Amino acid sequence: MPRRLLLTSAELALERARRLAAGPGRVILGIAGMPGAGKSALAEALTDALEPAAVGVPMDGFHLAARELERLGRGGRKGAPDTFDAAGYVALLRRLRAAEAETVYAPRFHRELEEPVAGSIAVPPSVRLVVTEGNYLLMDGEWAPVRGLLDEAWYVEVPEEVRLARLVRRHVAYGKSEDEARRWALGSDQANAVLIAATALRADTIVRPG
Repeated sequence: MPRRLLLTSAELALERARRLAAGPGRVILGIAGMPGAGKSALAEALTDALEPAAVGVPMDGFHLAARELERLGRGGRKGAPDTFDAAGYVALLRRLRAAEAETVYAPRFHRELEEPVAGSIAVPPSVRLVVTEGNYLLMDGEWAPVRGLLDEAWYVEVPEEVRLARLVRRHVAYGKSEDEARRWALGSDQANAVLIAATALRADTIVRPG
């Protein structure tokens, strides 16, 4: 197995992303990691620093709608691998890789609604770097095509106590009680985290922000 790159600060991560954005053609950078690892914050920091050359397209935009999750009997497992439209996400990545001569629109998951909204993110042809982040970018099964569509894949790691504290705060911020938030973080979220941790070896870069 080739030796993986280790980035130990947000500054090093930005330097690496800047080089990717400066290369020829469009590049897709994938950022994976367990819930609460800081994937979204890192992706946002990179795209904010590099705009308009970079745009963020989160995997979370492919959450199945709450009504569909209830119909499928998966409402209590929201966030699990089978509660997303993986095939739709793969199709979007293929369009983004093609760097078509037209703007591509991507969905965004709105936490205040707890629903995805189509056409929320515009990716014009001029964008050199697409940063996509999510839990399952390195998974097998129906997610397997994703890895081959990423020019570079990062995996974010933070201490477990930091990750869990972030998760609880996030759930509380979006309406759960402290007890409910902790149960969700240690229940459904933790089950997903175990699956995601097993995919870290498929990343070519590990990010451990200071």
